[in-house]
Amino acid sequence: MKDMLPETLEEKIDRLIATIARLAPREPEATDLAAADCFVWSAEAGRLEPVHRVNRVEIALIRGVDRVRDILDDNTRRFAAGLPANNALLWGARGMGKSSLVKAVHAAINRDLAEGEPPLKLIEIHREDIDTLPKLLSILKSAPFRFVLFCDDLSFDHDDTSYKSLKAALEGGVEGRPDNVIFYATSNRRHLLPRDMIDNERSTAINPGEAVEEKVSLSDRFGLWLGFHKCSQDEYLEMIDGYVRHYGLETDPEALRSEALEWATTRGSRSGRVAWQFVQDLAGRMGRRLDA
Repeated sequence: MKDMLPETLEEKIDRLIATIARLAPREPEATDLAAADCFVWSAEAGRLEPVHRVNRVEIALIRGVDRVRDILDDNTRRFAAGLPANNALLWGARGMGKSSLVKAVHAAINRDLAEGEPPLKLIEIHREDIDTLPKLLSILKSAPFRFVLFCDDLSFDHDDTSYKSLKAALEGGVEGRPDNVIFYATSNRRHLLPRDMIDNERSTAINPGEAVEEKVSLSDRFGLWLGFHKCSQDEYLEMIDGYVRHYGLETDPEALRSEALEWATTRGSRSGRVAWQFVQDLAGRMGRRLDA
């Protein structure tokens, strides 16, 4: 008989609250930062996703960028040891190992750690999630680890204002960058902004100098500017020789040189990426696997 009675207002409110609670997104689970040495920031879920197998190459196989390799390695080791270090912008030619170098340096440092030392953590944040950087930093600042925050292929287009969030998070905000976080980014653009965007600001602003200054000041937040330039033919061949020796691919040196140069010619460029693509093709034709 009771079931046939109309609901009271209080019962309707309770049922509405229960329905809303089921529809509301759950609080993200806390990430176990000891579960892996590398993570990807999932902005939508508000959590860090562990990466147990990182796509990277040995640091010894990255050729033609010896000077910037040593600078980045030294900067990162100082940071891992708790010493002062700079944010780094790796900019320049495509395929010359910018992102590979960041991942290789991270692996080399962790491999050299003394027993009992906490590992350095690498966290990748996607370009489109830069505006959630403050949220990520709030998670990391109280963690008992040191973090290299890495954004690959970072750049900003017209009418994109998310670069302001990055500026504030790196150096300009009230709280600033946490002591246990350093930011590394790769880009094809030295100032992260399109050249025509900077030129347009200069030509249309009342005070051109101030307009351009506001735009390029983002790159000034990076204490290290490491330039990657197109490699020479000798450097390109040296990269291939390094891969061939590392993976034990036995082939005639003259034939290897001829095929490698032809490969680069058909692609219209020489770079570390082109060298790796040639080695993959070579190994496939030889019926060999490229296991680390």
